[in-house]
Amino acid sequence: MEQICDVCFRHCRLSEGMTGACKARRCEDGKVAIANYGKITSLALDPIEKKPLNRFYPGSMILSVGSYGCNLKCPFCQNVEISLADGRPECEAEYVPPEVIAQIAVKHKERGNIGVAFTYNEPLVGYEFVVDTARLVKEAGMKNVLVTNGCFTRSVFDSVIPYIDAMNIDLKCFTESYYRDTLKGDLDTVKEFITLAAGSCHVELTTLIIPDENDSDEEMEALSGWIAELEKQTGKQIPLHISRFFPMSRYAGRRPTRVESVRHLADLAGRKLKFVYMGNI
Repeated sequence: MEQICDVCFRHCRLSEGMTGACKARRCEDGKVAIANYGKITSLALDPIEKKPLNRFYPGSMILSVGSYGCNLKCPFCQNVEISLADGRPECEAEYVPPEVIAQIAVKHKERGNIGVAFTYNEPLVGYEFVVDTARLVKEAGMKNVLVTNGCFTRSVFDSVIPYIDAMNIDLKCFTESYYRDTLKGDLDTVKEFITLAAGSCHVELTTLIIPDENDSDEEMEALSGWIAELEKQTGKQIPLHISRFFPMSRYAGRRPTRVESVRHLADLAGRKLKFVYMGNI
């Protein structure tokens, strides 16, 4: 009998033994269960600005933790080895329980660490591990950061938000067709997630500019205009990071985004938003 996964917009229908599109959730014993719990592929102490978060404890460090799996299929993915892996040996995942992650975070306080960032792959495909770890980090008096694509259900958001202090959320474009056809995602789901997050914690957004795909003036004006309206609704300023694309993954043969294009789009966004940052230039 098929089971429906309710973690993201895909609502994968899984028979016994099947793995979802995210590669991180599997049907076992008639239930959809997390398959990547505690399976860590990346662990590093990073500057907070690399998340990127420019207006949340600037100048501090944060322990970045990643597993494997992602519910989108971005053709330009920078971490495709882990985002689309499914626990195969080449993924090189090592089990590290929440208690150990929290202990490592506390240990690195002396190096300027303020907490833990769940990042590298899409952390919310394994949201149970995020909740268990973030709770311990919070109890230790430290901060939790989530770096996510935001393509998740309200129930997942409600599960994690009590423990999250800041998020960087990808707003990859502002057209439903690009989200649906190229990224295999859903723009409305992302917009709802961003709206909920902006009312609950510190939020910064990131848009990667892909030449000839999401780099028009019209799209940036619509995107920044929507953020500006959200700022009015929440009474909070929401920084936008506009980043330069470099050829990666299935887009390896493409040309990088021109620096001039990033600057131009940042200028457009800056007409409506106070905090606009350029990345990868």
